[in-house]
Amino acid sequence: MGRSRYVIIEPDKPHFLTCTVLEWLPLFTRPTLVDILLDCWRYQQASQGLRLYGYVILENHLHYVAQAPDLGKCVSSFKSFTARKIIDHLQARGAERWLQRLRFAKRAHKMDRVYQLWQEGSHAELVYSAEVMRQKLDYIHQNPIKRGYVDQAEHWRYSSARNYAGQAGLIEIEHWYS
Repeated sequence: MGRSRYVIIEPDKPHFLTCTVLEWLPLFTRPTLVDILLDCWRYQQASQGLRLYGYVILENHLHYVAQAPDLGKCVSSFKSFTARKIIDHLQARGAERWLQRLRFAKRAHKMDRVYQLWQEGSHAELVYSAEVMRQKLDYIHQNPIKRGYVDQAEHWRYSSARNYAGQAGLIEIEHWYS
């Protein structure tokens, strides 16, 4: 899980996770890049037993609550796969300004790569009760409102708030509450 002080204590239990783009670059203003994230989660749901309870994707970071038989491996493969796909996309589009920043900000010990997309770690927090689950999901869903992007949580396209409001979301989730 990188060099983070946050660890996945009980990998088969739900955890609140955060992934942040290096230097807080606003890459997820591009729907194509968000699709890479959603497609990876869909794959993990189908093949790695990922149970996604809630999520929000903002312009430079995302939060989600999930569990899997080996959540640490899921998080690691999510970050690795999405980083590769997003960097490939940026290279194909000639987005040299973004690539230069990802190259410059790369941690010195990352000798096996030219670019680094994600900050190290995932700030995993064990969701140990129904009350904590509700708090984390509310935090996730309120994030775009607090940032002033929308007035109602379900209006944010890249959030499970739509699913919880009975609307069609962009990805299937496991409902924790109705």
